[in-house]
Amino acid sequence: MVLDKVAIGPVSARIYQGAEFSKGPPVLLYFGAGSFLGSQIQNNAAAECLASVGAIVVVPDYLAPLGGVFPKPLEVGFSIFSYLAKKRAGLGDRKSLLLIGGEEAGGNIAAAVAFKARDHLARELDGQVLLSPMLDPFMGSASMREADSVGMRDRWAEGWSHYLSAGVCHPYAAPCLCSRMTGVAPTLLATSDDDPLREEAMGYAERLKQAGNHVRQHLHPAGAGWPELYGGLSGHAPSWAESLRQHFADFVHELGAG
Repeated sequence: MVLDKVAIGPVSARIYQGAEFSKGPPVLLYFGAGSFLGSQIQNNAAAECLASVGAIVVVPDYLAPLGGVFPKPLEVGFSIFSYLAKKRAGLGDRKSLLLIGGEEAGGNIAAAVAFKARDHLARELDGQVLLSPMLDPFMGSASMREADSVGMRDRWAEGWSHYLSAGVCHPYAAPCLCSRMTGVAPTLLATSDDDPLREEAMGYAERLKQAGNHVRQHLHPAGAGWPELYGGLSGHAPSWAESLRQHFADFVHELGAG
C-alpha cells in the first residue's frame, strides 16, 4: 500500500498481517535491512515471523522518498511513526499498541526514532524491537572481526560511509554514541552468537538497562542462520523464527499488562 498522508510525502510500504489476530492487534512499524543502501519493498522474513503471532507489521521503503543520507531516512521514519501515532492509517484500532522495530540498518533507524519519540511523542510509543541493530559507525567491536566470514564488512563500511556522507555524526545517526539513554520505550533486542553485530547490540542493551529502561534481550545460538536476516551468509538453515516469535509474544504481553 501507499501511506499517502505522511508529512514528508507518500511512502510505499508492505503490510504483513497474520491470518489470525486478536482485537486490538499491535501495530509494528518495521524498518528493513539494506545497510542504508537498498530498497525495502521485498520479502522480509522477520516481518512475516512477527506477523504470525498477531502483529500488523508495516515495512516502509524508507530510503526511497528522500535518499539514504542522514538525517533523511530518520525524517521519513519519524514522519511515518507520527502519522501512525495519530491516524494508524486504518491499521489496528484505538487499543492497539504502537511499536517500532528494525533489523541491521533498519534497527538503527528504529533506535533513532525511539530517541526522537522520547523527546517529542513519548506517550505514543509503546515499545521497540531491535534485531541486530547496526549502531557503531566505527565498526570497532571485537565481534566485528567476523564480518568478513558472513560477507558483510565491505557492505557495512560502504553503508556507513554513505549514511554519514553529509559529515554529521549526531547521536540519532549512531545511537550507541548517545549520552542520554533515560526515558526510552521498553525494548526487545535479539542477536545471535555468530552475528558480527552482536557486541554493539548487546552493549547497547546493557546501556539501556543501566539507564533504567526495561529491556528484554535474547542471544540466539550460533548456527541458527541469523545473519541471513540482514543479507549475511551463514551456511545454516534458519531456525531462529520460533524463538523470536515466543520472545515477541512475551514482550507484547508484558506491554499490554503494564
